[in-house]
Amino acid sequence: MTEQPRVHGPISVAPMMDWTTPASRYFLRLLAPDVRLYTEMVPAVALWHGAAERFLPFHPAEHPVAVQFGGSDPQELAHAARLAEQWGYDEVNLNVGCPSDRVQSGRFGACLMLEPARVAECVAAMQAETRLPVTVKSRIGVDDHDSEAFLDAFIETVAAVGCRTFIVHARKAWLSGLSPKENREVPPLDYARVHRLKARRPELEVAINGGIADAASIEEQLRHLDGVMIGREAFSNPYALAQWDAMLFGSEPPERSAVVTAYLPYVEVRRCEGVPMSQLVKVLMGLFNGLPGARAWRRTLTEGSRQPGAGPEVIEQALARVAPAETA
Repeated sequence: MTEQPRVHGPISVAPMMDWTTPASRYFLRLLAPDVRLYTEMVPAVALWHGAAERFLPFHPAEHPVAVQFGGSDPQELAHAARLAEQWGYDEVNLNVGCPSDRVQSGRFGACLMLEPARVAECVAAMQAETRLPVTVKSRIGVDDHDSEAFLDAFIETVAAVGCRTFIVHARKAWLSGLSPKENREVPPLDYARVHRLKARRPELEVAINGGIADAASIEEQLRHLDGVMIGREAFSNPYALAQWDAMLFGSEPPERSAVVTAYLPYVEVRRCEGVPMSQLVKVLMGLFNGLPGARAWRRTLTEGSRQPGAGPEVIEQALARVAPAETA
C-alpha cells in the first residue's frame, strides 16, 4: 500500500456537470489564480472505450486542476487514473456523492457509500497506477444510512488502503424521491458532523462542500477543516471567487473588465474549434451581479451568443454596456 500525498489548498471549486467545463475553468483561473479546479465528472467506462480525447483535454493555465471520475470497476478506474497522469492532471478524484438516477444505474456515485469495500478496492487500484493523489468526494450518508458511525466506518475502510484526502458534502443523499437539484438543497446541512470527523481523524485531510457562499463562512470552516469546496456560488457570483482567493492568498483581486479582456483570445480559439458561443459565455453571466448594467450585460451575452457566426465581439459589446466606473 502506497500512502498518497496530501492535496494542499484551502479552497476549490466543486465538480459540476455542465458547469465546470474547460472554458469555465479557464475563466475561473483568470479570476482566481490559486484555487483548485475540478472537471465535470468523467465516466471511467468512456475512457476505457477510448474517449480520452473527448473528456481529458485541458488548458495548461488551468493548473492546479483535478479530474473527477465516476465508476465502480477497479480496472476501468485504474486505467482512468493512469490516463489522468499522462494528460498532466494534478489530482484524481472518485465521485462517491452524486445521487442522480443516471449515475445510480451505472453503480457509481452516492450509492457506492453503501459499498465501502468496493470503494476501497477502486481507490487501491487507482493508486497502483498513478503517482497523483487519489481523493474521494462523498456525502455524510445515504438514505437511512446516515449515522455518524456509518460515515466513520466508510472513511475508515477507504483510508485503510491509503486514501488521505476526503471531500465531504455535508448533506446525506436520497437515492430516490429527490431530484439531483433537490438533493443539493433539501437534506439539511450538518457541518458539525464533518468537523467531528476531522477531530477524530486529524491525520486525514478533510475538506467540506455544501452551501458555503461567503467569506465569513469560509473562514469559519477553515478553523475546523483543511479546505472548503465552493459549488454553484462560483458561477452565480464568480467575482466572489476572486475576492476569496485574494483573502486567502494575500493577493489583489483583478478588475472584472481586465479578466474579461484576457478571456477573449481563448474564446476565439475555442469558437474556431467548434465550441458554441453560448457555452463560452455561460461562465460570464454572473460576473457583474449587483452592479449597474448587470442586466444589460447578461441580456447582451444571451442574445448575442445565439446569433449565427457570433464570436468574441459579443462579449466586447456586453462589456460596453456595463458602466466603466463599475467594472472594477
